[in-house]
Amino acid sequence: MKTHNQTFHQENFSHQDLSELEFKDCTFIRCDFTRANLRDMTFKRCKFIEQGDIEGCHFTAANLRDASFQQCLLAMANFSFANCYGIEMRECDLKGANFSRANFANQVSHRMFFCSAFITGSNLSYANLAQACLEKCELFENRWIETHFLGASLKEADLSGGVFSSDVWGQFSVQGANLCHAEIDGLDPRKVDLSGVKIVDWQQSQLLESLGLIVFPHARYR
Repeated sequence: MKTHNQTFHQENFSHQDLSELEFKDCTFIRCDFTRANLRDMTFKRCKFIEQGDIEGCHFTAANLRDASFQQCLLAMANFSFANCYGIEMRECDLKGANFSRANFANQVSHRMFFCSAFITGSNLSYANLAQACLEKCELFENRWIETHFLGASLKEADLSGGVFSSDVWGQFSVQGANLCHAEIDGLDPRKVDLSGVKIVDWQQSQLLESLGLIVFPHARYR
């Protein structure tokens, strides 16, 4: 079922089965999706917060497995404890969103798991991703300004083209990640394990400057 151009105000969707539905250009104001089944749902150009509000919609403990959000306004939304394995968020406003204890992993055994998330071209400034495991996920061209990453693991993730504030480095594991063309000011290789990290040649000078080295272009030495 497809729903277009509808407004839902303080609607209670909690515990409902909304799987595989599609919403386009809809507005959800102070709606509650707590523990709802949103698996394989599609939201396109939807708004989940009203201008001036300090709290968005609640997706607490919702099943968002393989759900898709495209060009959505999700600022201040609460995704805590949600199942976010395979979630897609493209070109979304996620400022201040809370992903506390959200699960992006499929646990195969006690020691084996696979992460899956496609969060790209989005604004995650001030979002809470503490303790999140997003290893090997597609996370390119996002804004990560003052994002809360403490204890998170983004190992081998694609973080290319991202914009990071200098205060986030050291909060999360980044080994093997793709940082090509990302803004890496403040990244100190003496304090952050950069094993296997990918960068392009012009980013080398930024890293070396943190070590006190000055890199001149070409062969200039006088």
